[in-house]
Order: sequence, then structure tokens, then C-alpha cells
Amino acid sequence: MSEVKKIATRESYGSALVELGKEHEEIVVLDADLAAATKTGMFQKVFPERHIDCGIAESNMMGIAAGLAAAGKVPFASSFAMFAAGRAFEQIRNSIGYPHLNVKIGATHAGISVGEDGATHQCNEDIALMRTIPGMVVINPSDDIEAKAAVRAAYAHEGPVYMRFGRLAVPVINDRPDYKFELGKGVVLKEGGDVTVIATGLCVNEALEAAKLLEADGIHAAVINIHTIKPLDEELVVEAAKKTGKVVTVEEHSVIGGLGSAVCDVLCEKAPARVMKIGVNDTFGESGPALELIRKYGLDSQSIYEKVRDFVKA
Repeated sequence: MSEVKKIATRESYGSALVELGKEHEEIVVLDADLAAATKTGMFQKVFPERHIDCGIAESNMMGIAAGLAAAGKVPFASSFAMFAAGRAFEQIRNSIGYPHLNVKIGATHAGISVGEDGATHQCNEDIALMRTIPGMVVINPSDDIEAKAAVRAAYAHEGPVYMRFGRLAVPVINDRPDYKFELGKGVVLKEGGDVTVIATGLCVNEALEAAKLLEADGIHAAVINIHTIKPLDEELVVEAAKKTGKVVTVEEHSVIGGLGSAVCDVLCEKAPARVMKIGVNDTFGESGPALELIRKYGLDSQSIYEKVRDFVKA
């Protein structure tokens, strides 16, 4: 059996920017002294005159991006998620969100899988922060194909967009002819009547693997990939909850304010159901190898399988 192809979504971000840059001259890429890590260095190499290194000044970078957008450019402001969503939150809110400017934010190195960089860089709060900004679209792609499609969709969308990318190479799972990316629309990857597993980002592949283990136990789990957390595909979430009556959300993010919270917001109003949230449980991360951290914090397929199994049988 051939090995599964793995690519970090930050690599996909860099590649997609180069392709888009060839097609659209109004695209400008900004970085905060991290072009090699965020992979915007790919764009810088091809279009040096359209790449701006703002230095280690993320808040200022967001202000520059706002100005460029007001002047008719389409800026992609890039940094680690902790600095983009965290350090520059006020500037994103007031200078980009409030005037609803056409700025795209590429946030790499998100979540616990940042690994050895440790708790200060493992941003598990960015989705929660960005969800609160009115009019902000929030995207968390699951693999290389979806990440590239997300960048194109972000460009096509008029208004601010937050895109979340990872450091860790993850399996390519959307390599099929019928794959279609649409903002605000979830993707049903597996049908099932016993429980619905709704996942985002790198957790989508882990949820699919967990579903195979559940199948062996006679538990038929539906698996839904939610790449756009805001706007959420409410219709799909409600339909799934009504069908199975049990919902599990899985995310490489805090269980507070992320995908799980977004799903619960919808279901408590429109289709009350039992929900279990799997994610980072109100704690900071720690330094260590990415895969070991994913296991320790219960985000790997085996851990998801065990939690869902017990949830269904309870």
C-alpha cells in the first residue's frame, strides 16, 4: 500500500498565494518577519515588489493591510495565529472588522500541533476571538487541497476573512474529482445513523479514522467536515442532529468558543440534542513533539474513538 501523502497547510497557503498572485495584480502579501515559517516567502521570491515585511510589529501590519484594502488592494496579512489573532486583535477589530475592509488574514502555526514552540505559541483561542468580530469569516481547512481552495475562496469573498493553517504535515483527504469548496457549507464525508461527529482542521482525518474503529464496534458514525466555522452551515448541523440525536464536535482548539460552541449555539435554539465537545479543555499547552501532544490532549483517532464509543453507549 502506498503511503498517504502529507502536506502542512501552511505550505498550501504559500503555494496558493503564488498562483493567485499570477492571476491578480492587486494582491499584496504582508508578513511580520516570519516569511520562511508562514511560507509567504514563496510569494516574496516571485513577487518581491508586492511583498511587504512589516517586521515584528503585527499590530502595525494589520493597520497597513487596512490602508492597502482602503486603497483598492487585496492584502493577505500573515503571521502565527498567536500573533495575528492574539496580539493584533484590537487592530483587526477596529481597523479591519469595523469598516468591513477586504483584508485576508493568513494565520499559521495554530493549535497544539505547533509542538516544541510550547504554550506561548500554541494558539487554541484564535477561532473564538475571530468569531466574535462582526462580519468576519473564519476558515479552518483540513488538508492541502482544502487549504488552497480556501485561499481562493477568501480572495473571491468581499470582506475580512481569517484563515487558520497548521505547522504539522497532515494527510491529504480531499483528493477526489467531486470535491467542492464553498464558504459556509459543510461536507458530509461519511453517513451514519448512531452519532454525528463534526470535525474541523487536522481533526477531520482523525475523526474519519475514529469512525472506522467505531464501525468495527457496530457504531455507525456520520462524519462532517466543517471548514467554515463562521458562517456555520446551520442547516447541515441541524439536519444531522435531528437524524442521530447525538453530536460530537472535534477541534484542535479550546472547547470554549470554537467549533463546539458554534454548534451548540445553533442546536440549543433549533434542534436540542446531546452534545459532547472534544478539544483542548480549558488549559494551556506545553512543549513537545506534535504527534505526542495530539495524543496527550486526546485529539488522535484512538482517543476520539474511545470518547465517542462511551458517549454513544452512555
